[in-house]
Amino acid sequence: MTEPYRPIRPVSRKAQVIGGAIALAVLAGVVWLAWSLMHAPKGADGGAGGPGGPGGGFGGGRRGGPASTVAVATATQTDLPVVIEALGTVTPAATVTVRPQVAGVITQVLFKEGQMVRAGQPLVQIDPRQFQMDLLQAQGNLTRDEAQLANARVTLARYQTLLAQDSIARQDVDTQAATVKQLQGTVMADKAAVGTARLNVGYARIVAPVSGRVGLRVVDVGNYIGAGDASGVAVITTVSPIDVEFTVPQDDVPRIGARANSGAALPVIALDRTRTTTLDTGTFSTLDNVVDVGTGTVKAKARFANAGGTLFPSQFVNVRLELDTIKDAVVVPATALRQSSDGAFVWVLDADQTVHKRKVVAGPSTTAQVSLTSGLKVGEKVITEGGDRLREGGKVQLPGQAAGRMGQGKSKGQWAGKRGEGGQGQGGEHRRHRQQQAQ
Repeated sequence: MTEPYRPIRPVSRKAQVIGGAIALAVLAGVVWLAWSLMHAPKGADGGAGGPGGPGGGFGGGRRGGPASTVAVATATQTDLPVVIEALGTVTPAATVTVRPQVAGVITQVLFKEGQMVRAGQPLVQIDPRQFQMDLLQAQGNLTRDEAQLANARVTLARYQTLLAQDSIARQDVDTQAATVKQLQGTVMADKAAVGTARLNVGYARIVAPVSGRVGLRVVDVGNYIGAGDASGVAVITTVSPIDVEFTVPQDDVPRIGARANSGAALPVIALDRTRTTTLDTGTFSTLDNVVDVGTGTVKAKARFANAGGTLFPSQFVNVRLELDTIKDAVVVPATALRQSSDGAFVWVLDADQTVHKRKVVAGPSTTAQVSLTSGLKVGEKVITEGGDRLREGGKVQLPGQAAGRMGQGKSKGQWAGKRGEGGQGQGGEHRRHRQQQAQ
């Protein structure tokens, strides 16, 4: 049988009041607890109720957390060189493609590939017989025309004598004088032909126009080569001295120009790709006359003696140009300098191993050091590593101190372990003694 329907009794007014009072009491307790947690007094370690409370946590140099381990360096005073570093390309002082000036068959090749040659040294010999015959022909024509000129001059002198005696017409004298002048021009042209033929004979022996290194050979004996052949017979590059082209920032151009115009030699060092080996030392030569609008740099050139042959044409090298030297500069490691919205600053370590942020003004720098023109004194200690976790006035510890604490903890653990082993060993000894007495 189903139970009869029972109507739900309405909640009384008194019960509603009691329930509301309980709810308000619970809400008040929650609010009070939240307020207590937010305004609880800090403990002795600086955290809210201890290291684990709000405001504690892992430190970054905070007062409520463990001290951060940092690396420290001391500001020193030294002479700091102002240098510009750039990537450069080795370019020969001269690159010459030796081309023949006459055509003919090559009879001798007088150089070896990669050989160092001097200016005027013979390289290739072209068959000279044709040019020697041309020279003989030009000389023959010159001799013939000179004889005709001499005869014409004798005739002209005779005509002038007869004219003085009024025994010949003036027209004949003038005609003979013109003949002499014509033959004089012919003789002059013959002399030019002789000179050209003599030059061609000399051009048949091709010599080095500059000193340098010969490249790979492109011709062999027996080849016919034309005058002005595009490939030529050899390519010579001057490698001693040799130049290095590089770029400098446009902001440094005034200082470089001022030093160069004063006559002071700017030393330049060429380094290998790892920047560890010095290939050669040279001097700054010149600047280009325009600024590259795409990069904001200006091309520059330095010259090196390259006596050892360490620089090779088209080689990439690292260039270090020394502009000036700052005397008695206050320097710190480059990793100590940091940037913020307020400008450059460093973390300074006090005697009680707390750190403070200090604004500084940075000057010229190198890859490892930076000079500070103001804000820091010689002998003060700065943070070089671990500065990202620091807070103003926070405590720090040095790597040696951290290692010492770890060592102490390890020693205590080992001593406790040995102590436990010793106790266990003594207990075993007592047990064996009792067993022997029982037997």
